Amino acid sequence: MIQTDNAYRDITVRFPAQILIGKNTLGKLTDEVVAAGHSNVLIITINVLLATLDPVIQTLREQGINVHINTSIIQEPSFQDFGSLLRSVTDKPVDVVVGIGGGSVLDIAKLAAAQIDNTQTLNEITGIGLLKNRRIKLICVPTTAGTGSEVSPNAILIDNADNQKKGIISPHLVPDVVIIDPALTYNLPPDITAATGLDALTHCLEAYTNLFAHPFIDMYAYEGMRLISASLVRAITNAHDETARTQLAIGSLLGGFCLGPVNTAGVHALSYPLGSMFHMAHGLSNALLLPYVMEFNIPAAPARYADVARALGVNSGATDLNTAYAGVDRIRELIAQCGLPARLGEAGINRAAIPAMAADAMKITRLLKNNPRTIDLADAIGIYEAAY
Repeated sequence: MIQTDNAYRDITVRFPAQILIGKNTLGKLTDEVVAAGHSNVLIITINVLLATLDPVIQTLREQGINVHINTSIIQEPSFQDFGSLLRSVTDKPVDVVVGIGGGSVLDIAKLAAAQIDNTQTLNEITGIGLLKNRRIKLICVPTTAGTGSEVSPNAILIDNADNQKKGIISPHLVPDVVIIDPALTYNLPPDITAATGLDALTHCLEAYTNLFAHPFIDMYAYEGMRLISASLVRAITNAHDETARTQLAIGSLLGGFCLGPVNTAGVHALSYPLGSMFHMAHGLSNALLLPYVMEFNIPAAPARYADVARALGVNSGATDLNTAYAGVDRIRELIAQCGLPARLGEAGINRAAIPAMAADAMKITRLLKNNPRTIDLADAIGIYEAAY
């Protein structure tokens, strides 16, 4: 059950100092850099965005600002990837880091801003609250509506030593400035729009049903679920639907607010092995497991999952259990409408890998401890089998 004695526990919420939201707000990036007096900018992004960013980059250079561009992050990043990036900028003066891209790019940008002049090694800051400081300004501009990395204190990397996804969680990773420009998401392919949108939905849903759910975070989680469920299919069917794209972007932002004080739970813990073992995109791995973990959890928190169903647009049934399970049906319907696979087998996962996946998932204790119902090794295997 959701523990009522946790409802008003002490929490600390750290928001960025400034959040700019609106179509074409990317143009304000130059103003932010110039007004702060910065002279050396490191932009971490991806190649496909360079044409879009060219006017901003040229304006910065016309203002006499040195702009260094790094596009080395092309998939979910590893410790090795980050080390290579960091070595490539050690001889370049940097007083502000700008991350423009999806969650992987933003996570790396956050770490770069912290580590460029930090004596702590990456291994020394891996974990919760171990990063001691960040001296370089950090600006994040998401180009997907999904990870919430633009406002979260989290960065996730794959450790090459054991192939496990590991988190660096620190208040120093919360950006100083966030720019939410829905127009940057117009050209996202439908499958990426779907997967990242369902990732954001999962952040909100797992925060709301979390063992350590908190009323202050509930309001962000509930509204995030409502906005994303109402807009995701519209954004997929009409990529330039400004209202839908804006609602998705705000929903992702709200999901990011949930990640620090409450965080995610069983869905994310069980999805990590899909990324580390099969290099599956994080959003898709969450979407594949979400309805099955929901079904597993509902008996432990029927009232909370009934609220989830209502946030998803489901009418109340005769009981909380009826309503909660109707919410699972709504999630399955949403996944189908998004055109994503509904089962692990459809996504190319080898059934023989399930025991190893379950064993890996058991290592993600920082998330499993949040789940409203205890998940042991046998339970994890059962959930994967159900999802197969």
